Amino acid sequence: MKIPHGLLLGVDLGTSSVKAVLVTGDGQTLAAGSAEYPIIQTKPGYAEQDPEAWWQAVCKAVRMAVKMYGESARITAIGLSGQMHGTVLLDGQNEVLAHAIIWADQRSAHQVQEITARVGLERLTALAGSPVATGFQAATLLWVRQERPELWRRIEHVLLPKDYLRWRMTGDLAAEPSDASGALLLDVRRRAWSDDLLSLLEIDAAWLPPLQAARAVAGTLTAEAAAELGLPAGLPVVTGAADTACSALGAGVVEPGEMLLTLSSGGQLLQPLTEVRVDPLGRAHTFCSALEPEEGAGWYQMGAILAAGLALRWLRDNVLGLTGADAYERMTAWAGEAPPGAGGLLFLPYLSGERTPHMNPEARGALLGLTGRHGRCEIARAVLEGVTFACYDAFSVLAELGAHPAAVVLAGGGAASRVWQQIVADVFGLPVRPLAVSEQSALGAAILAGAGLEWFDAAEAARAWASYGDETAPDPARHAFYQEAFGAFRTAYANNATLFGALGRLIPA
Repeated sequence: MKIPHGLLLGVDLGTSSVKAVLVTGDGQTLAAGSAEYPIIQTKPGYAEQDPEAWWQAVCKAVRMAVKMYGESARITAIGLSGQMHGTVLLDGQNEVLAHAIIWADQRSAHQVQEITARVGLERLTALAGSPVATGFQAATLLWVRQERPELWRRIEHVLLPKDYLRWRMTGDLAAEPSDASGALLLDVRRRAWSDDLLSLLEIDAAWLPPLQAARAVAGTLTAEAAAELGLPAGLPVVTGAADTACSALGAGVVEPGEMLLTLSSGGQLLQPLTEVRVDPLGRAHTFCSALEPEEGAGWYQMGAILAAGLALRWLRDNVLGLTGADAYERMTAWAGEAPPGAGGLLFLPYLSGERTPHMNPEARGALLGLTGRHGRCEIARAVLEGVTFACYDAFSVLAELGAHPAAVVLAGGGAASRVWQQIVADVFGLPVRPLAVSEQSALGAAILAGAGLEWFDAAEAARAWASYGDETAPDPARHAFYQEAFGAFRTAYANNATLFGALGRLIPA
């Protein structure tokens, strides 16, 4: 494959920060930048962000990457990736009407029940490929209609987070199947907005942007946006894809039978599919991938947990009060000093409710088995093990539906920890291949940018660009031990499930 001379800019809008990478045509990352923004929590269970803060962070991250590289003249296209499910509302003048309600928001539990009852779980999963959950755009829109009618009346456009960024860059409104399927308003087989779902939920189809392929060029960078980003005007901006779909590209996981486990803010287990396969019990999600069906695996099945890195961040900030760039390394080192099982300590990581397999926004976290001899080492290990058990719980659903991977590709911040790699290998009983690239969603966005320029085939580039660290093998004895501990983990949820709702009602409104 002839390597083009230019550079590709991949931008990934995450939950807590945006990352920007400059990548060569053969996948070498030459420069990177990042910038953070807060989650706004005005009430318990609320999770919002300011789209303007996203944009300012994108400008900062892109300028940082350009400064690191030294100049912007070689940049030839921009690709986008972004957090799924969120809702950005615009009026008739394309002005933002309110803070974006993001995926971690829990306020729409009643609307989730209403949608499921109105459509029916079997029909919903058959059409959309997935159950609806709090924070999904379909549920958020119903909440806005019922709780904020004055806001509802002003809506003219509804965007997903990365599609808002693209509008800021190009002035053009667009969407694509991977992110749109996470809105739960898409016919996942037809890869088109679902007339049936929009009609049943009484949502105006005119509010939703036109759909195109993830690799399609959606527009060009306006002079105003270029000035803010520090880039040349007129650069092609490729439509891009959802962060999970881009993550699979950046990790080289594009074939059925492969498995990606991402430990970022949340946790996702992903298996590519060449045809739609849904869970009729509504425990897992089937979404469109960043690839069109003719390009390869056009869909993927996913189990998702809500608190992976968020659980470790909670431990760092709210429990241990650690500061400094090495805080996570210190915590995982402490975890390595404790034995498997954390001395009889068990952590339920349901700090924001839970998705796969429980689909329960009322689920709550817990530390069970505490004694006076437990300290920071045992607590840190219990958090790592509890998150891994939750991921394995999600994996058990995918395995029931046909997933039988030979290994686990591990990505996200958790992939950097040798201790966590070993825990994952031992719990899953599978070899773990840690991804060597830390910003795989931004890398996936860059792959789509190159595919949009017809430099290469996206799936081929994904396979060629992916690089991995040393494989971590499971220990059979520890796997057997963790199988028993996992049984206790499942029992702990079952024994406390009815208590979670009661505890939630004790929180003042």
